[in-house]
Amino acid sequence: MSDRYASFANSGPGKALVKRLGLPDPPRLRRYRPGDPLVTGPVVLDAAPGGRLREPVAKLLTAAGVDVRDPGTTAQPGGRTDAALVYDATGITDSTGLRRLYDFFHPHARALKGSGRVIVFGTPPELCATPREATAQRALEGLTRSIGKEFGRGSTAQLVYVAPGAETAVESTVRFLLSGRSAYVSGQVVRIGTGGAGTVPADWERPLDGKVALVTGAARGIGAAIARVLARDGAHVVALDVPAAGDALADVANSIGGTALQLDLTVPDAPARLADHLAARHGRVDVVVHNAGITRDKTLGRMDAARWDAVLDVNLSSQERINDVLLERDLLPEGGRLIGVASIAGIAGNRGQTNYATSKAGVIGLVESMAPVLAERGVTVNAVAPGFIETKMTAKMPLALREAGRRMNSMAQGGLPVDVAETIAWYASPGSGGVTGNVVRVCGQSLLGA
Repeated sequence: MSDRYASFANSGPGKALVKRLGLPDPPRLRRYRPGDPLVTGPVVLDAAPGGRLREPVAKLLTAAGVDVRDPGTTAQPGGRTDAALVYDATGITDSTGLRRLYDFFHPHARALKGSGRVIVFGTPPELCATPREATAQRALEGLTRSIGKEFGRGSTAQLVYVAPGAETAVESTVRFLLSGRSAYVSGQVVRIGTGGAGTVPADWERPLDGKVALVTGAARGIGAAIARVLARDGAHVVALDVPAAGDALADVANSIGGTALQLDLTVPDAPARLADHLAARHGRVDVVVHNAGITRDKTLGRMDAARWDAVLDVNLSSQERINDVLLERDLLPEGGRLIGVASIAGIAGNRGQTNYATSKAGVIGLVESMAPVLAERGVTVNAVAPGFIETKMTAKMPLALREAGRRMNSMAQGGLPVDVAETIAWYASPGSGGVTGNVVRVCGQSLLGA
């Protein structure tokens, strides 16, 4: 469903009216198209003394053809020339050092182009050498979340905590966060550990060449977008959905050169049948995206047990059963990727969705609990938590709720299914081996649960 308000706000008469009345002003977001450059202008890079990331980040950006500049060379009063601002704060060891953040961002804040990007690197507070250092590093979260709300015009801001020793594992994440792939991701904290640097793809435009990816709930909406993006990135996609969605599922699979698999994941033998199919056709599965999900909304006092059971089984328990079988049969090899689709409802809760919010919070719990277990096998597990995404389901919402969902975020608009898919593709990349145990919200920095 089109966002008529956003279209009007970006028209000539609309721009003037929105500005005069102080109405929400949804910018045109820079989304990725094949062949796009990583960024649309120079990247200003600086670091606090003793920072660990400046040198490796400068090296990878230069190799990617990015114009990397020192601070002070591009900031011009009244001009907007910088495509991104990147600051390595890992050298800040106490609260007094936080002044360096002001010194870097203050002169450049108004020089950032529309749909600009801000990345701040830090050290995970729990890995800091002293309480004072941990305090200063935790303070970075307030900085980046505020920048995401202040800079506007489609700009995003992220904090990337990099464990000592993982400095060479950041390229996949940097590429995602600087590019148009992260258009609807802002105010997030990403953690990169030392569990595995991953494999540098031969072609960053097709990082999944030779990989087999399973996407559940792939017949429509977000699931179909995930299947298309993973196929675009080179994967052979096994698109799975219930038999009732067979025609739509076949259309998706055929359009991407993938395989359609009709299967109800709640039937007792579904995990075994799925494992048998993957073993017989492909011998393995490299990427598993647990996207299948349902809603059966009612307030808890009016909800019958069947609604509760159905949502928990599809959205959470079926994932656990599938994971168990795939791991038992060694069908998910070293370098494998498990990716869940949670929701901001699982973070903030939602009236009338106790069953749904419980299931999605459980997906987050699965990521957190399984990350250290799967790390021993060289497998990562992460999740996305979408906010308001423009789908057929949200198009059926009452007008007032739909408009509130669209406007209550830093982008003043809903996201698109492709925004969720791009974030999942980043997790799926062979270069994301150090990214595990993360739950990244794809919500335009929604006010809900913030």
